[in-house]
Amino acid sequence: MGTVLAVISGKGGTGKTSLCAGIASCLAADSLRVLCIDADLGLRNLDISLGMSNEAVLPFTAVMRGEYALEQAAQSAVVPNLYLLTAPVTELPESIDPAQFGTLLEQARAQFDWVLIDAPAGVGAGFELATRFADEAVVVSNGDPASLRDAAHATDLLLQERAIPARLIVNRVSARMFVKMRATIDDVMDTVGLPLLGIVPEDANVTLAAAEGLPLVQYTGRGAARACLNIARRLCGKKMPLLRL
Repeated sequence: MGTVLAVISGKGGTGKTSLCAGIASCLAADSLRVLCIDADLGLRNLDISLGMSNEAVLPFTAVMRGEYALEQAAQSAVVPNLYLLTAPVTELPESIDPAQFGTLLEQARAQFDWVLIDAPAGVGAGFELATRFADEAVVVSNGDPASLRDAAHATDLLLQERAIPARLIVNRVSARMFVKMRATIDDVMDTVGLPLLGIVPEDANVTLAAAEGLPLVQYTGRGAARACLNIARRLCGKKMPLLRL
């Protein structure tokens, strides 16, 4: 059985979607079958970060409601074993039947090694949908005070609802910014209240890869791409080095 991983953040702008895509692509590049589900209803962007914006992608609701089979999920043209179900653009999270979504995830567990859910930013109905049936969660935060406060709030809500393994990724890290703030990664961990899964540097290649229509791991092997690869392997239980500030 595969693992369902909810990728969440307390606020927008943390780079959660591009990070979700980077990790998913790296898992698939390591020969694991990976399904990404964009749960950001009305504001879907995961296809861009996966380099799949020009492909016909089914909304997860169409599969969830039996209109299409899970086997018809869109497959990446450049990363074998990577599949995507996108979010519908005309529905609200409140309209999604949680039981049907849970059944979809059960089917996905049986067919994939990893199922990554890109949750909408914030802690509303979309957050609840993305985390309700997850086996694990990753909270994505930047290093600034507002992002940390929101990440801590999202963590508290998550763990109040479900006692599942949850870890922290600090994204878009700038060593210069941390020096000026007189802050450390340990400070970030203490504020959010989660163990650290990974540190991802600020990297212009994330934007450049999306502009080229490529997954980050296909565009470069350094910077954020290397950090995502290390995180993906850490998720699988391997010991990998952390980025040094």
